[in-house]
This record gives sequence, C-alpha cells and structure tokens, in this order.
Amino acid sequence: MAPAHYTAPRPVVFSGPSGSGKSTLITKLFKEYPTAFAYSISHTTRSPRPGEQNGKEYHFVQRDEMEKMLKNNEFLESTEFSSNLYGTSKKAVEDVANTGKICILDLDKQGVKNIKKTDLNATYIYVSPPSYEILEKRLRDRQTENESAIEKRLQEAKESIEFSKEPGVYHHIVVNDNLEVAYNFLKGLLIKEIDEVTKRQSAAH
Repeated sequence: MAPAHYTAPRPVVFSGPSGSGKSTLITKLFKEYPTAFAYSISHTTRSPRPGEQNGKEYHFVQRDEMEKMLKNNEFLESTEFSSNLYGTSKKAVEDVANTGKICILDLDKQGVKNIKKTDLNATYIYVSPPSYEILEKRLRDRQTENESAIEKRLQEAKESIEFSKEPGVYHHIVVNDNLEVAYNFLKGLLIKEIDEVTKRQSAAH
C-alpha cells in the first residue's frame, strides 16, 4: 500500500488524429521510461483479435455486462464504434494509480469531452500534425486504406484539430513536425512527474 501522504501521479490524456504520430510518441515514452507509465486498459464488447489477451489489450466483456457497468456509472467515458462499446472504467485508472505509475489514456475527441465532465484531474495533451495538408499526405502515403476510409479519417482529423483550438480543452499542444523535436518537447512536459515516479520506485526497492 502507498503511504497516506502519497498522492498518485496525475493521469495523462493523449488525443490527436490518426497520422499525427501520437502512438509513436507514446511508444517512445514507454520505451525510455518502462517503469514510469502504464495504460489504463479499456473495456470493449468486441471479440478479441488473434493474439490479444483479456486484461492486456482490453478487458473483453459481454455487452449486457458492459451495459450494466454503464448503468452503474462505472465508466469515465464510453463510446460506440462499429456497433461495439468501448469505455474507460474508473477502476482501470485507479488500478494504474495504485501502482504509482503515470496512467496514460489515449482518447478521441468525444472521449476527451466525456472525461472533461468527470472529476479526473488529468493533464490533457494534444498531438497535432504540422498542418492538415501534411496529415493528408501522411495518411495517403501509408497506402493501407481505401479512399473512403481516408476521407473519413481526414474528416475526423479536421474536427479534432478544430476542437484542439478551443481554449481550455488541452493543457499542451505538441506539434509533431520532426519526431525527435516533438518527443523532446513532450518529455519536457512530463519530466517532473517521470522523475518523481522513478525516484519513488527506487526508494521503494
């Protein structure tokens, strides 16, 4: 158990459009500070994909179970996507906080809006492409999706970028033009918390 005076590190909510490099930046943080961060594991009603494990990628639950949890107000945010429910439970965030690690949440615009309505004291960081045009080029260069899927992502990106400009939504905007520069900037934003977490961990050992 953590000592009484101990306060858990603030969770960090990441958001940003597909192609912004958000996942790459988060992966770099985990790689450099493997003991400082942990994802809150979301719940979903979709079936596990090959290789996915319950409690690792997601908590895989039946729809009626998840609906019951939603009724009981156990989620910080939830959404329906391709007729499956997804959500971040309060317990998932608490579980990470209890380990003393910094809880990372990776959410879309709607998830951010929903979490903002709760009392979760988080740091909100938006990963932005240098421009909409560059984002479009990045998505097209991937050549992994058809035109309609790209159009849908671009529309979502446009809304996400507009939303990020609203005052008071995000604490920090990380413009990912050059990955190393963006990563160093991001690390600078979180280094105080990272240092505290790693200090505590070495003191505990």
